[in-house]
Amino acid sequence: MKYCRFQVSGRPQYGLVETVAGREEITRLLVNAPEDSNGDMEDVPTRRVEPVSLSEATLLAPVRPSKIVCVGRNYREHAAELGHDVPVEPLIFLKPPSALLAPGGQIRRPKISNRVGHEGELGVVLAKTCYKVGADEDVRPYILGYTCVNDVTARDLQEKDGQWTRAKGFDTFCPVGPVVSDEVDPWAGVIVET
Repeated sequence: MKYCRFQVSGRPQYGLVETVAGREEITRLLVNAPEDSNGDMEDVPTRRVEPVSLSEATLLAPVRPSKIVCVGRNYREHAAELGHDVPVEPLIFLKPPSALLAPGGQIRRPKISNRVGHEGELGVVLAKTCYKVGADEDVRPYILGYTCVNDVTARDLQEKDGQWTRAKGFDTFCPVGPVVSDEVDPWAGVIVET
């Protein structure tokens, strides 16, 4: 299942996205927000809507998280590019929800930065709260789906500050979407290209 969030008559709505005749269309409205489903999207009630092409809809960020938890230096090539090793323990940083940006939105470079970069990432959308999940535990029941994320960074501020909050947390520094999909299987391998 794939869903998006978009504007309908000036109001945000969630829509079911399906491939119809080779193009992505919003075919139904979700009556309840996906984050209220506790991971059971199959039972979320829907209602019919005149199909809208995903490319013609006014899209919003498909998620509304209370926080955005990110993992830095999580693949060798990029760590080496920056002159670092992949850390033994995950290098965690947060982005505020105000950093979210809808698909097609414009990233605003802060005046205090002259070097802004970006990296494509696979975003994991949680279905429900989890706490102290064991390393050998199956995490899939906690996952609602996956989305595309652009991790935007003011590289000069990241180097200057020594920590990443300011450099990665500016408004518009986390474009996401256009959809959340449970049809992706990272365990089978996923290639993210920027």
